[in-house]
Amino acid sequence: MNPKTSVLSLVLFCSILAAGRCHSQENELEPIKIGAEMPAFELKDFRGKSFTGSQFESKTVAVLFFGVECPLVKLYTPTLNKLQAKVGEDLQIIGINSNRQDSITEIENFATITNAKFPLLKDVANRVADQFGATRTPQVFLFNADRKLVYRGAIDDQFTYGKQKAKAETNYLADAIESVLKDNKPTTATTKTEGCIIGRILTEKGTGEVTYANQVSRILNDRCVSCHRSGEVAPFSLTDYDEVIGWAEMIVEVVDDQRMPPWHANPKHGSFKNDVSLSSKEKSLLKTWVENGAPMGNERDLPEPPQFVEGWQIGKPDAVFQMRKRPYRVPATGVIPYKHFVVDPGFKEDKWIKSAEIRIGNRAVVHHVIVGIQDRDRRRTHGEIPSEWITAAAPGSPPLTLNDGFAKKIPAGTKLIFQMHYTPNGTAQTDVTSVGFKFVDESSVKKVVGTREIINERLRIPPGEDNHKVEAKHRFRADALVLKLFPHMHLRGKSFRYTAKYPDGESEILLDIPHYDFNWQNGYEFESPKLMPKGTVIHCVAHYDNSSKNFANPDPTRTVGWGDQTWDEMMIGYFDMALADQDLTKE
Repeated sequence: MNPKTSVLSLVLFCSILAAGRCHSQENELEPIKIGAEMPAFELKDFRGKSFTGSQFESKTVAVLFFGVECPLVKLYTPTLNKLQAKVGEDLQIIGINSNRQDSITEIENFATITNAKFPLLKDVANRVADQFGATRTPQVFLFNADRKLVYRGAIDDQFTYGKQKAKAETNYLADAIESVLKDNKPTTATTKTEGCIIGRILTEKGTGEVTYANQVSRILNDRCVSCHRSGEVAPFSLTDYDEVIGWAEMIVEVVDDQRMPPWHANPKHGSFKNDVSLSSKEKSLLKTWVENGAPMGNERDLPEPPQFVEGWQIGKPDAVFQMRKRPYRVPATGVIPYKHFVVDPGFKEDKWIKSAEIRIGNRAVVHHVIVGIQDRDRRRTHGEIPSEWITAAAPGSPPLTLNDGFAKKIPAGTKLIFQMHYTPNGTAQTDVTSVGFKFVDESSVKKVVGTREIINERLRIPPGEDNHKVEAKHRFRADALVLKLFPHMHLRGKSFRYTAKYPDGESEILLDIPHYDFNWQNGYEFESPKLMPKGTVIHCVAHYDNSSKNFANPDPTRTVGWGDQTWDEMMIGYFDMALADQDLTKE
């Protein structure tokens, strides 16, 4: 799920199950036990060819349950291809798709895109998944030459929900295969499977009052389908019942865990115009709907589908600039350092920016983009106010759109800098990202807006520390208006808080992010600009987890300092501001 204002990639959207989530068919299933015989099955692939589990003569058989739109499956398919090629005829991988929402055509398309080197079979009505007790994708069951189960669970420990390591530290499946081929039992027989819940046929328990047609479709239309629709960033569509019902249990899981919609601000502090969090009532309706078997209801109750502006959200730009002419090639896997592309817009006179929007060339692999400016002296400034960027595109962040009288200034002769963060998704990709500007006449500008930073570049996070504290402050030298807050850390970021300490001794928590998520770098725009009287200090406090408990930690044995790359760290409390008393039309 994704908010109306989100413009970037929903790469991976799940998390660990929250306590007290709704009763589901997943909880009723028990996987077959170690030592059990492979259940007999006969299924057809997307070409109509039949396969049975007993027809293969290889010494090991790995039955993989997969979904065509599950992000983890896409990431792991190259790993499985390499494993099949390495082991050769001693291994046969068999892919089984049990999702009710995945069609034969979609499986064929998945095979083409991922170049899967093993059969991909369709399990209609999830009968084989029930035999195996499979609940998620990707989940693997490994059988020896006697077709007795010797291992079940995850492929390795490289990827999880929204996080990844540069490479796997423990190769569960490969190690199990190696042990079996040496006539040994695998050291690890079972591991936890993390991934997308298999979209099973649900049993309706009476239509009740909560149906897809009457309530659920409206919640999804309002909160999700701006990105969960054909051609947009999200990995699957939520625009029709047949697709939604396959993701029903997954939707409730991510909502229970507060992973979706992606909004991380503590509701006790601040009021933000782009708040997309679900209400308690909306959460309760989704949960009740799934508990009742996800009924359709009366189709006549369906609302009109929402209409979206195709193309630029800010309207037709006055000028558009690409990061480069030739596409940048993004590899299928790995961790890519930030890329920086410098573009000369050729501005011979000052330009005043009313709106700015970044158009992602390939949303499947672009995590976030920052477009900044740099003059001949390598300074970043918008007139009287230093500024770190013009606009940014990150999950949850809308385009820059300023109120009348407010504008960002790009001085003549300034160059644009595109900072690109790419996240591979399992297949090689290309990207050309652009930025569009809408200008306003200088005579109408009252206040110059700048994106400032509260920063601590001297941070040193000791190895193994799971709650290391870093602080930074900014004092206002004149009355100012703060429009928006944008905290930024890297993979070890844990929490972030802005607190204003006013000259009269009063304090106010402006924004509290108790669980920072690097994958969703939201900006938080105040309902109304916050006045910061001269002498006000904004105090930012960040905490970091540099321990082995942090799955995304690149190296918990290393002391971590400041750096641009994701394996280094940053502590920045960005904020958009203008001078409260400034009026350029009078000056």
